[in-house]
Amino acid sequence: MRIIDAGVMGLLGLALAAPAQAEVKDATPTGFTIENSVIVPADAATAWRALVDDVDQWWPKDHSWWGAASKLSIDARAGGCFCEIAGAQQALHMTVTHVDPGKLMRMIGGLGPLQGMGLGGALEWRFVKADGGTRITLSYRAGGYTPDDLTKFAVAVDKVQGQQLGGLAEHLRKRATTSAKE
Repeated sequence: MRIIDAGVMGLLGLALAAPAQAEVKDATPTGFTIENSVIVPADAATAWRALVDDVDQWWPKDHSWWGAASKLSIDARAGGCFCEIAGAQQALHMTVTHVDPGKLMRMIGGLGPLQGMGLGGALEWRFVKADGGTRITLSYRAGGYTPDDLTKFAVAVDKVQGQQLGGLAEHLRKRATTSAKE
């Protein structure tokens, strides 16, 4: 009998409640590729700054290790940390490997329970000019050895990534509305 980690079950449960905004590009027993995309009412430089400087404001706290007690940050440089700090409790979620401000940020690592399963991944944030603002595309390719079939996780991770991109988009939309009123 195989026991699935409680964190994995939590991820699956939360993800099933999330609105679908993405596409599972492929999924095999050893890995998967997902992609989410949204157009935001901001130029690429503004969207980039919100990704990096405001991550603690838009990242869903229910998809962090310590919730509201923690602070999320992205050090936007090669070797930088996408980290979460709650006093003595600390997590390095991903390592920044590529930075082209306003265009592309790439990070490597396993998010959430994938990290504890020993899996790795490449996460990319792409920013491209679009009608009405900027298209932000979030893609994640994850894989590695695990006795579990990763095809079971692709849809759940896809939905969680949709929530994360949705959080950034909502943050940028609120900023645009606030700026328009001023």
